[in-house]
Amino acid sequence: MHLDLVSLIVDDYDPAIAFFTGVLGFDLIEDSPSLTNDGRPKRWVVVRPPGAVTGVLLARADGSEQRARVGDQTAGRVGFFLRVDDFDAAHERLLKAGVTFVREPRQEPYGRVAVFLDLAGNRWDLLGEQTR
Repeated sequence: MHLDLVSLIVDDYDPAIAFFTGVLGFDLIEDSPSLTNDGRPKRWVVVRPPGAVTGVLLARADGSEQRARVGDQTAGRVGFFLRVDDFDAAHERLLKAGVTFVREPRQEPYGRVAVFLDLAGNRWDLLGEQTR
C-alpha cells in the first residue's frame, strides 16, 4: 500500500504546471481531459518529483468556496514537505527561480529545513539531510 496522490487546489492548470515542473523540477505525469461531476470540462493533471511514488493532483478551483482556499489549504501551516538530496543546491536553485522563502535554512533533529511558498502561497518545507 502507498499514498498515490494528494490534491492541491490551484487557480489555473498551466501556471501551476509551469511552477511545479519548471521551478520545482517535478515531472508532468498526466494532463488529460476530464469532466466535473456535473459534466463540465476540466483536466486531470498530475505532477510528481522524479523517482517519487506519490504525486500531486493539480485541481483547478471550482466555485467560490474552492477559490477561497487557493494558497491557504492548510490554514497558514506548512502542509507539504519536499525532501531533496542536495539541500544547498536545491535552495540556491529555488532562490534563483524567484521562490519566496519565509524561513531561512536551519538545522532540526530531522534534517535541514527552510520554508518556502508555492505560486499560490501554500507553505512547503524544503528538507535535506541532517548535517554532521
